[in-house]
Amino acid sequence: MEIQEIVSRQKDFFKTQQTKNSKFRKMYLEKLKDLIVKNENLLYEAIYKDFGKSKFDTFTTEISFILNDIDFYLKNLKSLSKPKKVRTNLVNQIGKSRIYSEPLGNILVIGAWNYLYQLSLSPIIAALAAGNCCILKPSEIAENTMKTMAKIINENFPPEYLYAYEGGIDETTELLKLKFDKIFFTGSTKVGKIIYKAAAENLTPVTLELGGKSPAIITKEANLEVAAKRIVWGKFLNAGQTCVAPDYLLVEESVQEQFLEILRKYLKEFNYQPDSEHYTKIINQKNFERLIQLIDKNKIYFGGNFNKEKLYIEPTILTNITWNDEVMQEEIFGPILPVISFSNFNLILNEILEQEKPLAAYLFTNNPEEKDFFKQKLSFGGGCINDVIMHLGNENLPFGGVGNSGIGNYRGKFGFETFSHQKSILEKATWGEPNIKFPPYSEKKLSWIKRLLNFNLK
Repeated sequence: MEIQEIVSRQKDFFKTQQTKNSKFRKMYLEKLKDLIVKNENLLYEAIYKDFGKSKFDTFTTEISFILNDIDFYLKNLKSLSKPKKVRTNLVNQIGKSRIYSEPLGNILVIGAWNYLYQLSLSPIIAALAAGNCCILKPSEIAENTMKTMAKIINENFPPEYLYAYEGGIDETTELLKLKFDKIFFTGSTKVGKIIYKAAAENLTPVTLELGGKSPAIITKEANLEVAAKRIVWGKFLNAGQTCVAPDYLLVEESVQEQFLEILRKYLKEFNYQPDSEHYTKIINQKNFERLIQLIDKNKIYFGGNFNKEKLYIEPTILTNITWNDEVMQEEIFGPILPVISFSNFNLILNEILEQEKPLAAYLFTNNPEEKDFFKQKLSFGGGCINDVIMHLGNENLPFGGVGNSGIGNYRGKFGFETFSHQKSILEKATWGEPNIKFPPYSEKKLSWIKRLLNFNLK
């Protein structure tokens, strides 16, 4: 079946109104959950072939997110779908005002390769919960993972409701020529611009989950042991191929040497060796070669070793880095961690402000004033104080970027809203309406209208 026909069938199926039924939505969300649980080992095997990713990492960073998202919507679908009462102002009396969440229609979700299960299925789950029909285009870069997920979906869901479309750049290009009611994309800023431009041809709204250079600031007021341990875990999770991983460190000069030693200690303790079950390989040769070029051998503090055959790059810390170094010119997306020292907290915040707005930002300190400056002064998608990445683990917080790091957000109720239109309806009584708004007009009527609208005009 051609993809154009599937999209057309989804549009027709949406018009039947079946997807708006809460029982229908819950039935298929429960079915998806059941399929994930039943095929858990198959999912593990596929992602191991692509990444060498362990069951532990796959469950904690991917499958657990998906199952949690499904459970959230199963539990909260009734309250999320319920019309919201809002105040009716004086000029619209006697009346009632409601906001109705209605599904947008036919959704295209383009997933990313680095967490292919989570970053493909989490937006799909939110879109289905909101009552939409969906086309999923998983990333072809993680080929085995893509094929396994597409097989599970296409063998168990009607294509007019949910369909996974395999393929590469050519297939994605053809998809983008079709008209959808919403496009959701996770990936690089470069590709995000292409998606945005294509969507504009059909005035299709988009959510773009992009990336950027996410800073982690460590001041002399930080608990250095905790900071180092959490940063090492967050940075080298998935071999640094995480959109919200700390991209670079800003360490206060007076504690830099001590902090680097603690980083070294945890890197040795965690033992990120080739074939380690808690350390993945680089996704492909192209990304491997790009990352190797970012390692300045003269600035290696720790690591720097690599194995081309195994697509392995040892966790690498670079010191004596400046803003002009090559490694600071683009998002790293790999196990390389540049360190820049600073002596003035406010000045380093100003320096961050000069860069593009990142997807995430992190601060390690126990100083209340520094926490306040960080929260108030910097603009970023989301982040943590005294931790990294873990803000993604709370479905009550929206996940999304700002500026160059993305448009829109999702997770929990925010995901439901992302794939819904907020339709406003005012229902008026058919009695008790004064003639003030109807012709013929007069100065007296205008005077009363100004009073009713509370305009104190002179």
